Amino acid sequence: MFFNVLKAKDIVDLKDGEFSRETLLENNDSSLNIIALKKNEIIDTHTSYCDAAVYVLEGEIEIHFDAEKFKVEKGDILMFKKDIEHKVVALKDSKFFVIKI
Repeated sequence: MFFNVLKAKDIVDLKDGEFSRETLLENNDSSLNIIALKKNEIIDTHTSYCDAAVYVLEGEIEIHFDAEKFKVEKGDILMFKKDIEHKVVALKDSKFFVIKI
């Protein structure tokens, strides 16, 4: 069995010029990652190979899907299907979970 208590907000640090990511769990295509982005940083357009959910711990991000964009704030969850191109823009210094299933 695996037991571990983590302080999520302390797992990754904000760094200038690049996003920080820590993989907490990984099994086949499923994973749990925590990401930190400084204000105005962007994760360029990419596609997820499985369904995903984004849960914002701190800050505020915008997730762009083609012509639609969604503002996701602290405490919000955004879910989306695999194979959809998207990019992430940090509107504030932010930390968020990406859960891929």
